[in-house]
Amino acid sequence: MLRCRLLGHDMRFSAEGTTMRWRCSRDCGAGGAKDYPTPSDAQRYARAFDRKDREDIGRRAPLVGLFPLRIIRALRARRTD
Repeated sequence: MLRCRLLGHDMRFSAEGTTMRWRCSRDCGAGGAKDYPTPSDAQRYARAFDRKDREDIGRRAPLVGLFPLRIIRALRARRTD
């Protein structure tokens, strides 16, 4: 799929018993699975990997690539203080 080639896969993670599964939410067919010793381990890893950190994008942005975003976020924080 062209979108995955340009932007990368958008992986979603889930757990079924002792197996953690992942697949691309854009339905390109990419995915896989891994077995863990216990169902709670599989669930814990699936939950950790399935996070979407969009609300923190300005706080943990790479120094150079998203520098303008850091500046805007700092200015907004200064205005609200």
